[in-house]
Amino acid sequence: MPRKKPRFHSLKKLHVRQNWSRWSLYALSQLKAPNVTSRTYFQQKWTAKATTRAYHGEHIREKKWKHMFKRTLPAVVAMDYKYLAANDGSEQAAGRGMGADVQSATRTPPMTPYMQMAYYPLERRLDTAIWRALFASSVRQARQFVVHGLVKVNGKKMVYPAYALNPGDMFQVEPASVMFATGAPKTRSSSARRVTKAKAAERAAAREESGGQTPKQPKPSDAAVAQSTREEPTPAELKKHLQDLMADVDGVLAEDVKAKDKQKFRAFRQSVKKAISLWRTANPESVSTLDTQFDFLKTQIAERAAASLPRETAAPEPLMSDEDQKRLRDAFEKLKLETEHTSAWNRRNPRAPYATPWRPRDYMSAFAFIPRYLEVNQNICAAVYLRHPVARQGLAEVPTPFPIETGQLAFNWYLRNR
Repeated sequence: MPRKKPRFHSLKKLHVRQNWSRWSLYALSQLKAPNVTSRTYFQQKWTAKATTRAYHGEHIREKKWKHMFKRTLPAVVAMDYKYLAANDGSEQAAGRGMGADVQSATRTPPMTPYMQMAYYPLERRLDTAIWRALFASSVRQARQFVVHGLVKVNGKKMVYPAYALNPGDMFQVEPASVMFATGAPKTRSSSARRVTKAKAAERAAAREESGGQTPKQPKPSDAAVAQSTREEPTPAELKKHLQDLMADVDGVLAEDVKAKDKQKFRAFRQSVKKAISLWRTANPESVSTLDTQFDFLKTQIAERAAASLPRETAAPEPLMSDEDQKRLRDAFEKLKLETEHTSAWNRRNPRAPYATPWRPRDYMSAFAFIPRYLEVNQNICAAVYLRHPVARQGLAEVPTPFPIETGQLAFNWYLRNR
């Protein structure tokens, strides 16, 4: 009986993959230092090799990677320019009695993590560079872009994912493909699918009860009659809804609403619509924009407050003061400005293969970083490979989620099997 193929994402055997998924994020949170107490040195090296290879170049065969592996690890040493400018080197040859034997208080430089550079040859690959530049949501997707002819290197189409970049090379991906790769997918949520299934089940049950006939839908005139029979709100109900509305206004004015963040805007409009829905004279056509909603609230509040008391009484205290009206207007103007700013480039487009208006893909923020050896321009979806990654004091420029001990064991495994 053939062995069952293991799952790419498994909770039994966790591996960090080069993609923006909740599985990789969970596996990243579960990373631990290698077990050096109850395992042999061979077992430690093999486990470190398997764990790191599941992340670095997991789409490349092991035999191909062994040919790419190099014993030499590129690194640079930080030179103390102040010391070099103040001394000419003669103090290094001074003997005892001239002060050379006096220990000066010097700061210990940080360690250089050479072993974290074991997989640096993979960073030259074109598909890996596209993934590092945040032009794709996974390294496999970046490979697909290259194979499909969506990537150019130095202005020429490149269809080889293993193309080794040289310092100064510029690569560019089609912007539409980048928006598709990094944007939220055009799929409905599980809750929306459950609601649709529940409604379909209700319609099927109604058809069965009516003998296979579709139940009669209410006419628009019936809805209008039902809406006209709705009673106007009492002053107490109106005041409570307006107080809730002003609390939302304070939240909008207190924080900086970014142009790409529409959740606050949609929640605020829903609260406004809830307050407006108390009147039977309101309809979606007459209160479709923010300005008409504000005017409707302003006029209806004044008329409702005046009609709630007899004519011989004194003028009542308005339910919404001038200060509250000004705050409401400021919140409206702020949100409308943010909406108009993004409506030109981020409008709804049903033909787009990604969700519109565009928003980042889920779990992107945990993996959104760009290494030092890349210069990226997100406006034109292009990047320049500046130089090869190197190891510095306290920093290895090859992005890796694994601790130094794991990288050292993996390097020693390939060093032995070279």
